[in-house]
Amino acid sequence: MAGSMARAALRRGRIGCGLVRPSALGGRAAAAGWSGPAGWSGPAAGGAVQYCAELVRKRDYEGFLCSLLLPAESRTSAFALRAFNVELAQIKDSITQKTTGLMRMQFWRDAVEDIYSDNPPHQPVATELWRAVKRHNLTKMWLMKIIDEREKNLDDRAYHSIQELETYAENTQSALLYLTLEMLGVRDIHADHAASHIGKAQGIVTCLRATPYHCTRRKVFLPMDICMLHGVSQEDFIRGKQDKNVRDVIYDIASQAHIHLEHARSFSKKVPVKAYPAFFCTVALDDYLYNMRKVDFNIFHPSLQKKSTLLPLYLYIRSWKKNILKFAWFF
Repeated sequence: MAGSMARAALRRGRIGCGLVRPSALGGRAAAAGWSGPAGWSGPAAGGAVQYCAELVRKRDYEGFLCSLLLPAESRTSAFALRAFNVELAQIKDSITQKTTGLMRMQFWRDAVEDIYSDNPPHQPVATELWRAVKRHNLTKMWLMKIIDEREKNLDDRAYHSIQELETYAENTQSALLYLTLEMLGVRDIHADHAASHIGKAQGIVTCLRATPYHCTRRKVFLPMDICMLHGVSQEDFIRGKQDKNVRDVIYDIASQAHIHLEHARSFSKKVPVKAYPAFFCTVALDDYLYNMRKVDFNIFHPSLQKKSTLLPLYLYIRSWKKNILKFAWFF
């Protein structure tokens, strides 16, 4: 409660950014490992918007679908924000040395500083993020929290506890939702509460969904406290075991995501309808958890690795009914 009140007070107290046109700083973009998509000729060409949307479509398909359903005045900003998140998220999987990852994180930290100093780098995501900040007066703190938390996550180690995973999710996924609410013009403590819980559920589900992929690389990031509780080792997951105690680990972790979604829905009568588009991701979370239940929490089941063909329809129905927080999924 205190944290959400502080966020609300911080937002109310912010002043305008007064940003102006960006300058071209191609050298810094090149230092970050970006050479530009084919046909992109600068901020004025409109290619930056297309670049962000395509990056999100390829790397964050569910986020892409959710962004399409946002009001027109927020849509391009949402693509920029999610493209920024994708850029940070894919650093970990694209490096072989942590030092390289730290350098790329520092590029984005500097880019955000420059965005708020009216001088973003000549890079499409940074350019569109600058426009989003200018358009919606976005809070710099949340962008920095995402960078800081993802930088800490460059270490290849499992989460010590479910609480550590939730902290990571709060500072990444929840932060994205706080910024999305700002894009929608929502400054509401109940919406902040819902965003906090939904972001934590998103982080937990993302960790679960990535487990089969990580296991192929002999890495397991699931919370160690829950694994130890059921006597399951990381090697059990790497070998793809489907014993009851392995499924019990997944059940406990998935249950925590479900609890956060239920907490979010407890605010459904208090959250402004204007905030609902920020929470379209709950449809995808419910769909994944429901499908996991159908396969008895077998995290390696092939059906869980497939893209949901009905998700666009589910999202459209929920957006049309405007009851995104009232839909419930039960274990």
